Amino acid sequence: MNRTPRDRSDRESRRPREDAEVEGEEGGDGGKKKYRKFRKDNRCRFCREKGKMSSVNYKDIHILQKLCTAQGKLFSRKRSGNCARHQRAVKTAVKRARFLALLPFIG
Repeated sequence: MNRTPRDRSDRESRRPREDAEVEGEEGGDGGKKKYRKFRKDNRCRFCREKGKMSSVNYKDIHILQKLCTAQGKLFSRKRSGNCARHQRAVKTAVKRARFLALLPFIG
């Protein structure tokens, strides 16, 4: 089997999109384009939405279920994206919800 070298189109498909915002087009940079990468908001979901759900409540079962696995374990901070303060609040809220039989202890 003969392997052919990759096409130029394969390499171009991995380049940043041309319709992204371009900085420094009109400057004397020698015509180089700088691309701004799309960055998602990495803040905690409770910190992001100040007015809506700024506090963690044990009665919000739907929110607490999103932060637990199917077995009933809590997702880590890295996986859930919570800050340390709200992760501690989620932990106590889940414990209270389990005690009141709103959430199961195990899956």
